[in-house]
Amino acid sequence: MLAGKVVGSIVATRKNDKLVGNKFMIVEVVDKMRAKEQQLIAVDNIGAGIGEYVLVAQGSAARVGCNMKDAPIDAAIVGIIDDGTRLE
Repeated sequence: MLAGKVVGSIVATRKNDKLVGNKFMIVEVVDKMRAKEQQLIAVDNIGAGIGEYVLVAQGSAARVGCNMKDAPIDAAIVGIIDDGTRLE
């Protein structure tokens, strides 16, 4: 699981049928947790907003975390961090 900051949103009008109705956010992984990725796109079905720090699950945990086991999801926002000041 990674921590990151929501820096924007992205719209995909054409997408897999199992992704219809989902919001997609651009998440910048915090420096302390960064390996290779600097930004990723994550499904957001909990209502995170731009500027909020979030928890992101990846891989099969992302699909399970947002209850979409058969959808082509690699990353999902699974929590909003109350206080992200220590992450900066």
